[in-house]
Amino acid sequence: MSSFSPRSLALAATLFTLSCGSALAVTPVASPDDPKQVACGGDLATFLQGVKTEAVGKGVPAEAVDKALAGAQIDQKVLSRDRAQGVFRQTFLEFSQRTVSQGRLDMGRKKIQELNTTFKRAEDEFGVPAGVIAAFWAMETDFGAVQGDFNTRNALVTLSHDCRRPELFRPQLIALTEMVQHGDLDPATNSGAWAGEIGQVQMLPKDIIAFGVDGDGDGHVNVKSSSADAILTAAKFIQHLGFKKGEPWIQEVSVPENLPWEKSGLGGTLTANEWFNLGVTPKDGNKTFGALPAALILPQGRKGPAFITYPNFNIYLEWNQSFIYTTSAAYFATRFMGAPVYAKGNPEPGLDDAAMKELQTKLDAKTHDVGKIDGILGSGTRIAVQREQQRLGLPADGWPTRALLDAL
Repeated sequence: MSSFSPRSLALAATLFTLSCGSALAVTPVASPDDPKQVACGGDLATFLQGVKTEAVGKGVPAEAVDKALAGAQIDQKVLSRDRAQGVFRQTFLEFSQRTVSQGRLDMGRKKIQELNTTFKRAEDEFGVPAGVIAAFWAMETDFGAVQGDFNTRNALVTLSHDCRRPELFRPQLIALTEMVQHGDLDPATNSGAWAGEIGQVQMLPKDIIAFGVDGDGDGHVNVKSSSADAILTAAKFIQHLGFKKGEPWIQEVSVPENLPWEKSGLGGTLTANEWFNLGVTPKDGNKTFGALPAALILPQGRKGPAFITYPNFNIYLEWNQSFIYTTSAAYFATRFMGAPVYAKGNPEPGLDDAAMKELQTKLDAKTHDVGKIDGILGSGTRIAVQREQQRLGLPADGWPTRALLDAL
């Protein structure tokens, strides 16, 4: 199971670090879902009564809420996991080669064949190809094999009661009571990820309520035990994120020795045809979608793997905001659709943790917004690196090297 939450909301829960005060007091926190204040902390029974009042006010029967919350407990393991969030230090080559394994490819192709009718329905009804869903399915839970062992109800009660981010988790707890109402979740036994994600593609309760599909026709949406439900629910959600049927998401390319490297990176303003005219060459020779907006992404600089991303790539960023995760997931999906292994290239050596922190410190001193000095090559650091490379007359490909650090 991925260490990253599969939704922007859950990712924010993983990465957001603002503390809201002591959990021993009821602390109001502004909520993006509700302009009112969100209560947190205090006596657990009083807190749960407030959750019940809110859920009933939103139409969930009192008996369903009682069933959902009966026996709810604070899970200290959830708090420990939340406080000790890991950081993502792997390069694209390291992460993608570990996650896009031959075993997963073989298993995914077998699953696609076995569930061909379900995957065909996903594409016919929601426009999402089998490979896109299979890649997420593989990366999140190894096709349902590793879904997490935290009690979902307790995890969401814990994170809602905690005063770090109740505005993110309380709506998920309310949605869980609705799942109990529908008979789609047993609060006493349902387990999942520590941040409340459920099932084979690790979705949050609000998303399951909004986009759940009964794929096997049993009258319930069970994304934990039913592959058909999980596949079609994921497809409907991906469509909601903006996936356009029939359009690509990522395409491996080769790049010439010289390019306006400063135009590379996410958020570029060129079309694919404009990149092709500059000498960027698609490995599969397909230029059918040249009129679409496209970004040239170089996860490890101009000498490493290179890809063109299209508007459909944005759904990956909505699913998980980690650049390395999203690029790997998008590439993984193309492998299921027949693409070959990417060319590794010969990227210049990156910086170790100490050198990255030194680089970030120097960039910060030059008023670049790199966020926390943590040794992580996040989007802010990449942008700052690219700007300094351009200023210094270096190829502005956004990959931090010793040459850049020395030049600064």
